[in-house]
Amino acid sequence: MTDSILNERRGAVAWLTLNRPQIHNAFDDALIATLTDALAQADADPAVRAVVLSGNGSCFSAGADLNWMRGMASASEQENREDSLRLARLMRNLQFLSKPTIARVNGAAYGGGVGLVACCDIAIGVDTAKFALSEVKLGLVPAVISPYVIAAIGLREARRLFITGEVFEAATAARIGLLHTVVSVPELDEAIERQLYLLAKAGPQAQREAKRLALRMGGADVAQAERIDQDNAALIARLRVSEEGQHGLSAFLDKRAPAWAGNAVP
Repeated sequence: MTDSILNERRGAVAWLTLNRPQIHNAFDDALIATLTDALAQADADPAVRAVVLSGNGSCFSAGADLNWMRGMASASEQENREDSLRLARLMRNLQFLSKPTIARVNGAAYGGGVGLVACCDIAIGVDTAKFALSEVKLGLVPAVISPYVIAAIGLREARRLFITGEVFEAATAARIGLLHTVVSVPELDEAIERQLYLLAKAGPQAQREAKRLALRMGGADVAQAERIDQDNAALIARLRVSEEGQHGLSAFLDKRAPAWAGNAVP
């Protein structure tokens, strides 16, 4: 069995790499648990000054794994709620990690992959990367990741992307605030190293407090995030077992268009 997360220490930096390239680094329950644990280890280790999160292969993360989605489609509402809470915990822990975090966006990020990018303090991506919040095409919504995506790109952009589910380019991701920097593929690692150099020049305690200050001034705190996660997990669980959600998931898994797509305006 290949590890779903590669956890490598390079000096004072923890490099966490999603390692399911054959399925575009898609999430399943095992990957979520492993990444949650890896983040907790990095957070608790005083020798770690920063965390870099990336993907192995040509994609950052395609979001939910098909087999995982198939299982959730047939699960109960309560099981779906518990499953969503595990993903919510991962996103919340990444958002509030006490160490600086960098998303090394080496390729496409869809759904939950966009959530991971939004939760990181700094996001640097390649100019060939594409992004989407395409849950509505399945009769669902990006519930669990919504607080972090909205905080990153703003309410106006989120409303559009949430309801269209459209694919957008790296240049758009930078314009709306999802990415801080866009570089060519050969320049990606140099850009990451340059950012790590800047981070290493700051006091670690000051960085922790600066991050907490920014989050607090932006209206984000862990207790509030946990309450929101409870509501959003209940929402996505309800939609997954709804008639429309079941139809949308089934159509997606069967690689056919859902009934409502026939009413699409050209």
